Amino acid sequence: MNPKQENEFFRLMARYSPVIMLMPASALAGYFIGYGLDYLFSTMFLRFVFLILGVVSGIVQLIRILGRDA
Repeated sequence: MNPKQENEFFRLMARYSPVIMLMPASALAGYFIGYGLDYLFSTMFLRFVFLILGVVSGIVQLIRILGRDA
């Protein structure tokens, strides 16, 4: 691998490595927000609602990141 290809590889890794953690982080954030609201309001369904919202927000951010490069 020549130095130009190596630099390109590291540049692409730096650009797309946050995408790897985007979906799990969004889903976990939504779940924990829902869990906290469930605890606060003594309900049992908000964690699932916010988990779905977290997954949807992760997909939207993924589309934004990948659409920016197209």
